[in-house]
Amino acid sequence: MAGPGKRATPAATPASPGSGRVLGIDPGTRVVGYAIIDVPAPGRFDYVECGVLKVEAKDELHVRLLELTVGVRELIGEFAPASLAIERAFTGLNSASALKLAEARGALKLVALEHGLAVSEYAPAMVKRAVVGRGRATKAEVQARVRLLCRLGKLPRSDAADALAIAICHVQASKLGPSPSKSPIPSGRRGKLRGLPAGRVAKDKTRT
Repeated sequence: MAGPGKRATPAATPASPGSGRVLGIDPGTRVVGYAIIDVPAPGRFDYVECGVLKVEAKDELHVRLLELTVGVRELIGEFAPASLAIERAFTGLNSASALKLAEARGALKLVALEHGLAVSEYAPAMVKRAVVGRGRATKAEVQARVRLLCRLGKLPRSDAADALAIAICHVQASKLGPSPSKSPIPSGRRGKLRGLPAGRVAKDKTRT
């Protein structure tokens, strides 16, 4: 966003012909990492964009979640992905943090389902194994690996790198069959939610 209620939106980026398009999300309550990749063939992907959506930490949780969902809704409107890949809850969090993150994940998944996206979830260790080869890889290792895989000129920030890793994990898992945590697309429910205010979301992005 360029300021409160305004988003610096480039021209819509069409998906590559014959490709699926994946929106990867690293969920959070103040910062949400996102990544857009095209899938021209099973097991292959083309990088489109990654970045973060940021909201004011001082705002109440429900306000932050509303603004983050508006930001994700704008991403869906701009890039028209077919599916959402999101990280499953991390079991190492304390109960208060886990509950807040669960609210964020639920809100973001709801937006995706309202727009007709198929939703798949992946555990952090599975994501790390998919891109680095080790389930206990560090964030720095994930950043370096996705930079290499996506041929980025610089390291993406950690949240964006995690979102890219989640999207790449989805591409690899899709070769093997449906994810066990995949939510079906609701029949006849590809409409948008209406009447919600524009969020005060700061968007940082990295494009090729």
